[in-house]
Amino acid sequence: MDSILHLLEKVQAVVWGPPTMILLIGTGLYFTLRLKCLQVVHLPRALRYIFEKEEGEGDVSAFGSLCTALAATIGTGSIVGVATALRVGGPGALFWMWVSAFVGMATKYAEGLLAVKYRTVDENGQIAGGPMYYIQNGMGKKWIWLAKLFAFFGIITALLGCGTFPQVNAITESASEAFHLPVAIIGIVVTIAVAAGGLGGLKSISKVAELVVPVMAAAYVIGSFAVLFVNASAIPKAFALIFESAFTPHAMLGGAGGTIMISVMTAMRTGFARGIYTNEAGLGSSPIVVAAAKTKSCVRQGLISMTSVFFTTIIICTMTGIVVITSGLLETTELDGGLLSNAAFNASLPGDIGMYMVTIGLIFFSFTTIIGWCYYGERCLVYLFNSVKYILPYKMVYIACIAVAPFLSLKPIWLLADITNACMAFPNLIGLLGLSSVVIAETKAFFQKEKEKDKEKERGIAPT
Repeated sequence: MDSILHLLEKVQAVVWGPPTMILLIGTGLYFTLRLKCLQVVHLPRALRYIFEKEEGEGDVSAFGSLCTALAATIGTGSIVGVATALRVGGPGALFWMWVSAFVGMATKYAEGLLAVKYRTVDENGQIAGGPMYYIQNGMGKKWIWLAKLFAFFGIITALLGCGTFPQVNAITESASEAFHLPVAIIGIVVTIAVAAGGLGGLKSISKVAELVVPVMAAAYVIGSFAVLFVNASAIPKAFALIFESAFTPHAMLGGAGGTIMISVMTAMRTGFARGIYTNEAGLGSSPIVVAAAKTKSCVRQGLISMTSVFFTTIIICTMTGIVVITSGLLETTELDGGLLSNAAFNASLPGDIGMYMVTIGLIFFSFTTIIGWCYYGERCLVYLFNSVKYILPYKMVYIACIAVAPFLSLKPIWLLADITNACMAFPNLIGLLGLSSVVIAETKAFFQKEKEKDKEKERGIAPT
């Protein structure tokens, strides 16, 4: 096992080395500059669009599409993943998660725009879209190999990466500690629930997401605020530690009660890797469901899509990170993952309220992530084999992965998830850069039209 773990660590260090980080951050920076900081300037507009109904071609509402995308991102990465990142990369990792989120919002916008622009319809009459389609249809047939590479790694990530193992493992670990239930029983319940929720297709998944995601996200934020209110005096020191550790080596509690020095590169690599895991900006997964949104405008849906990064990383992940840091447990214990999150929330609330809050939130967040990724993998499979006949066998394999996940160890699971994420992101980022002129042109045309509408309103002319 140690040799496998060592190998995974080496592979993770390579795939999340400087080339990947430069490509990931560089793509986000490029779109940020070319789109004139759209993720900040037009964030209020994007938030407003979420609640405005729009009719158009598609399988689910724009709100349902966003909730489904959020369902696949607000999962273990937001709770367990943040705690793991802080343990591995120190408090500075949270800063680099923020950086990845800021530039990631521009990347996510580009993904959403291209997903709608180049979407198509499969033989079942369902909307089909995502990086494989905008690479093929936007960049041309000579790039089909890149589209197929993305689809292949999309399936692998769904089955072996962030779609299954980390989610189920986090549920079983947290629920076992909180409710003292046997791991096997938890695994059986999760497997049955996923089979019931994931086999119904996108419309049933989006209905579950629309119900669960807003309620659980609001409850988690409120609970986090309660903890931070208790620890208010420690918040300034926590932020100082985050910024200091982002740019200077930081001493952390290591094995056997000793200390280890965490380098700036480790903090940066961990922060970026966990950032993309939590918000999936640049990964190329969310465009698969964004493409199915009922909309007439690819730009409008791109704006809605980018808010998922804001909600996931800037709000949810920050809440988790600040709670963990202000608890002081990073410096005094060797707890990791869900156990660290549970303990951090529990330390500041009476009884076991904090532990139950995190556990229940984790269960629901992880469940929606699992069924969301089931759909992502399915769409990649349909593209790769150009047929819908393998959907049911794929879902059977997916459910089998869910069943074995509770019995796997935490660290290799997270390393594998990081590796598959990087392999999936690489072809998507190349596609985004190759189609950047399309993104810029569509954006300019949309906002020029919006300016003309505003002028007509000022003159009292009804817009056409």
